[in-house]
Amino acid sequence: MKKNRKLVILSALLSSMMLLSIGCSSETDDGDNDGTVDIGIVLPTKDEPRWVQDETRFMEALDETEYSVEILFSQGSSAKEKENVESLLTKGIDVLIICPHDGDAAAAAADAAAAEGVKVISYDRLITGTEAVDYYVTFDSIAVGAAQGQYLIDKASGTDNPLYLYAGAASDNNAFLFFEGAWSVLQPKIADGTFVIKNSPEAVNLQDKAELTRDEMSKIIGQITTNWDFNEAKNKAESHLTAATAADKGDVFILAPNDGTARSIADTFATDSDVTSYVVTGQDAEMASVQYIIDGKQSMTVFKDVRTLVKDSIDMAVSILKDESPETTGAYDNKSKEVPAKQTEVITVDQENVKAALIDSGYYEASEFTGLE
Repeated sequence: MKKNRKLVILSALLSSMMLLSIGCSSETDDGDNDGTVDIGIVLPTKDEPRWVQDETRFMEALDETEYSVEILFSQGSSAKEKENVESLLTKGIDVLIICPHDGDAAAAAADAAAAEGVKVISYDRLITGTEAVDYYVTFDSIAVGAAQGQYLIDKASGTDNPLYLYAGAASDNNAFLFFEGAWSVLQPKIADGTFVIKNSPEAVNLQDKAELTRDEMSKIIGQITTNWDFNEAKNKAESHLTAATAADKGDVFILAPNDGTARSIADTFATDSDVTSYVVTGQDAEMASVQYIIDGKQSMTVFKDVRTLVKDSIDMAVSILKDESPETTGAYDNKSKEVPAKQTEVITVDQENVKAALIDSGYYEASEFTGLE
């Protein structure tokens, strides 16, 4: 730890905070403007609502700390991500909180931080293939996928229900965990004929396997990946619907990996005259998707309370700065080590409980939505 560093009371500085690098950096300095920073935070991109939401929650949580912090965005580039980390290292950070754009590629950034004696906290997504990750703060990603799959099951009746599968980016370890969780509950219902997979030959080939290997999941995800990109999700959905017959449509069930892709996929299915109805999953409780749920255009979202995840991250960073051992609740294999982790629970949200879960809890204001009862 750096010696004799002047602690920063961030509440006195938030009003004068400057946005740098074309909106890709949020920075607070210490009172002497000597350029030193205690905690560096790197998020994947400012172009997705989820990460802007996280930035807001970090700034709110940091108001309660006494350490200087800088937040940078990597804008979907692993090269920019490493540059961000290197920039933070020049400012003397002691703790790096980083959500990688690409789990494997981020290993180089983590290694660079560790070489400078900086503790690395992997945030929300796991950095893989390196021993330089000290801690992991995450939602239970398998539970997220299981909640999505279970929602589809709960809404289905009879047999031969068309099932369309979509996944996140193959570069994101969480995409595999989400899919693993969904498959764990959907597969028995595929095997018994409740659902029939319509858009992945690889998934059809493996539909009798309750547990998939990483390689098997990779083959399926290769066919159904959205890369977390709204346009790619739309294009993939259009392609699948074009290839499908009218008999493959009707009342359909859609496993969409997150809210942004869910909206794109839902909009695409809604325009197909052979689709009578659809049930579509999501996650992140993005404002746009909350409105979609209220309007009946998205069926559900898995609410991952970013306030809790951010608080866990800041608490862990402060413990490190105080030379204390952070609280953990488990561990994740990142292909090089078992990374000690702190997990946060998730909540399924649909029209029935959207107000109680997201408005009454103070996460959002009712005035931010229309049609809310």
